[in-house]
Amino acid sequence: MLITLLMALHLTPLGWTTAPDDSTPAKPIQSYEEFLPGTDLKIEWIAIPVGETGYPATVQIGSPENESDRKSDEGPAWQFQPEPFWMMKFEVTWDLYQQFLKEYRNSQDLRLDPTDTSEEAWADAVSIPTPLWEQDARPIMEGLGTSGGYPVADITQFAAMQFSKWLSKKTGHFLRLPTEAEWEYAARCGQETAYSFGDDPSELTDYAWIFDNSEYEDEDLGYPGLGAGYRKVGTLKANRWGIHDLYGNVAEWTIDRYSAETYSGRSGKVLTHTEAVVWPEKVWPAVVRGGSWQDDADRCRSAARTASTSKWQKRDPQIPKSVWWCTDAFHVGFRLVRPAAAPKDTQYWWDPKVSMIQRKLKNGFKELRVPVKPTPPVDKE
Repeated sequence: MLITLLMALHLTPLGWTTAPDDSTPAKPIQSYEEFLPGTDLKIEWIAIPVGETGYPATVQIGSPENESDRKSDEGPAWQFQPEPFWMMKFEVTWDLYQQFLKEYRNSQDLRLDPTDTSEEAWADAVSIPTPLWEQDARPIMEGLGTSGGYPVADITQFAAMQFSKWLSKKTGHFLRLPTEAEWEYAARCGQETAYSFGDDPSELTDYAWIFDNSEYEDEDLGYPGLGAGYRKVGTLKANRWGIHDLYGNVAEWTIDRYSAETYSGRSGKVLTHTEAVVWPEKVWPAVVRGGSWQDDADRCRSAARTASTSKWQKRDPQIPKSVWWCTDAFHVGFRLVRPAAAPKDTQYWWDPKVSMIQRKLKNGFKELRVPVKPTPPVDKE
């Protein structure tokens, strides 16, 4: 009853604050919640105050050579020195993503002035995705769940980046995909074990939806032929820092380009988040973290790295293929972070310098570039 009342009144529960201003973040930062302007959709942000008690100033990224199920691309291990940031408590849900898609349906009022070709207009605009494929993707999505708290899935890294730009403009705060190293820092929770809770994979199903526990009670639901799939966010235990589903459910996009050799030459070095990030140069492969509902426990370890692949668009009939949707990645979603100190150059984090993507957008490849203005909060009685 109390939680319902707090939500109805848009008050913040004990231990939470309202969203701090980008220019003067509180030190140490505190967790907060906010509502997407004009909606009843709540976004909860977990504070990760790096360097404070319980939050180490540096962390080892990668796995030790004796870790069970270790892969060669997880080493050699190196030291990461992050800056304080907030991370979404839950993976981005379809409920929230659908608000982004509405901009496409309302594009008649939002379309950029075609006579304004300035770089400023182009940089300020957000690329809005086309709808889901009706024939292939939608029936599968309906079996998995697309409202009521299910995580968004089957989208590309570029789509996630554009959503972060859109939500930044809506909330007035700079938001982005996490770097690969930031994601691992949040997953480890200051621990050097394979998982934030220790090394025993048998405990993972208390925290994560993986292959072992993702079957639905109704075998006609879920992914066709499997009767399994992702689940509503936040239904299992949170990690030590209060974040849900970092392991399992849907794997999560990061900003980084994948290379099996990323960690080569980093041994003994301490890198910041800007020094450690590997910027995208091509659409594939990018780094996906956390494992998913269709993975075994070893793919959900804190250090486990997954490379995205063009096979995730295998059934896309378009030539060229969509920059927005996958046809075969119903196990991949994302969540966002908010750095305590916003960067001066935000475009790097929102608009990848991938020539194929930029060429498609500028040639009008079924996408719209629209200016998205912040929506003023609606007072609710």
